[in-house]
Amino acid sequence: MTRRNGVILQQRIVALIHDRQLASGAALPTEPMLMDLLGASRNSVREAIQALQALGIVEIRHGHGTFVGTASLDVLSPSLAFRVRSRTPSGIGGLHDLVEVRELIEVGLIGQVAGTLSEARLAALDALVARMATDLSADRAFHALLYESCGNELVLQLIGLFWNVYHEVEASLDPPEDRIADVVANHQRIVDALRGGDAAEARAAMSAHFTDVKARVARAQTP
Repeated sequence: MTRRNGVILQQRIVALIHDRQLASGAALPTEPMLMDLLGASRNSVREAIQALQALGIVEIRHGHGTFVGTASLDVLSPSLAFRVRSRTPSGIGGLHDLVEVRELIEVGLIGQVAGTLSEARLAALDALVARMATDLSADRAFHALLYESCGNELVLQLIGLFWNVYHEVEASLDPPEDRIADVVANHQRIVDALRGGDAAEARAAMSAHFTDVKARVARAQTP
């Protein structure tokens, strides 16, 4: 099967999923049924299914069949990490681009969040800020919790994807522990702005956060 024919067959299987309105977790027709429906050979169907599995569009459960997947953006992590690292030997050039894209998303969204968070959610963000002094993993949890209320699953997946790739290359940067007090203070500034419903201040605080991150990247680029 040529590459073009393989892609066409993958598209036809995806179209079948949409036409039948199969939700994530729903069973696909069996392999023999797909062969009949698509007029394709067993090997061609298997290759197409395997390609869609790599994209997270379908899930193969051995002994049970093939099911509609979740198409999580996590499958893009290896290729995005490769792209970032390929920009320069250290990956710093690509990391700068990645941080800029994430900044555009987060600064754009933070204004929508201001004034919409419950006191319980704000208290949880306060707790994560306090944890940052001793546990840097709280930073990632902070940003994930921040946008949960948006109801935009794609945003959460994108931010998670960017975090995964960022931390693969982050070892090239100066340690954040050296500026942990500034990191904590800036995240608290974000929460305070959100608590006050001040969208402009929330955007400014988030921009300041990314200014700091980009400064670390710039220092790593300097010979």
